[in-house]
Amino acid sequence: MRGIVRKYAAAAAIFAAASGLGASAQRFEPIKYGDFENWVTRNIPESRIIGGKTKTLYEIAPNATINGDKVYTNQGGSPWATSNIMAKVMGITKGSNAVFPDRRETGGRCCKMTTLMEQCKALGIINVDVVVAGSIFLGRFFEPVKSTSEPYSKMEMGIPYTGRPKALRFDYKVEVPKGGGRVYSSGFGKKKTLPGTDNAEVYIILQRRWEDEDGNLYAKRVGTGREHFGRSTQGWVNGHKLPVLYGDITLRPDYKSWMGLIPEDKSYYARNSKGKMVPVKEVGWDSPDATPTHLMVMASAGSGTAYIGTLGLTLWLDNVGLVY
Repeated sequence: MRGIVRKYAAAAAIFAAASGLGASAQRFEPIKYGDFENWVTRNIPESRIIGGKTKTLYEIAPNATINGDKVYTNQGGSPWATSNIMAKVMGITKGSNAVFPDRRETGGRCCKMTTLMEQCKALGIINVDVVVAGSIFLGRFFEPVKSTSEPYSKMEMGIPYTGRPKALRFDYKVEVPKGGGRVYSSGFGKKKTLPGTDNAEVYIILQRRWEDEDGNLYAKRVGTGREHFGRSTQGWVNGHKLPVLYGDITLRPDYKSWMGLIPEDKSYYARNSKGKMVPVKEVGWDSPDATPTHLMVMASAGSGTAYIGTLGLTLWLDNVGLVY
């Protein structure tokens, strides 16, 4: 009997050791500035015709202050861009800010994204209301924005990358206003009230991209992780892992339509070898063992449709990185 107990004890010890080895074998690699401790503060004087106030915009990069209506480009090697932008429409300078640094209860800073209505009014000249969902992504935003048409053409989505992570890990908190509904407003035309409530979302997408002789960009989907958040959380959810699923995932039982390929009319943009911004057309699913060329990570207080959102919906994010 004692011999049997010893054998079971030995087996249990081996299993425990193996389990510990498996856990320690996972490696967490933070995305640069993904702890959101550092921010650039931009103080932009808006045009006098719309009030002439100073609008403060924030960007994820080494701590600094920039005064004046200066075009922003990523600072300090930061891979992050935000939906905070300076626009110059019809000669009028206007700032938009829906992404903010915030403080956690336990100390330190985090990223706060919210959906709001940006207004630009000048009697007899312009009267614009635009729904803006606070968003951050790996890539670049090109300023100044001169119109609300083709919003994705003003963003370069994704960064070069050849790794194969197991998951995207992050801390998050969500606040969804009760009975908030959804609003569509692109700046021109009538605002529309839509049924339902929007979702916050986080995604990681791995693509293998290539360029044809005419400079057109194409991609196949290598890996996918995409999650919607439609309910308020009870405080922070720490160490959340969003698994990366490789290859064609359409037959998986947990597959959702919004995890699929990016429709051509909603293609994100990137700069081709000729220096021109062109849409990246996602044309199919790649093999599960393919090597990606680009990584896209995005978090938003909306579910990805431009100019539609639930006003007041807020997503907080912190400590973003990749698990291998």
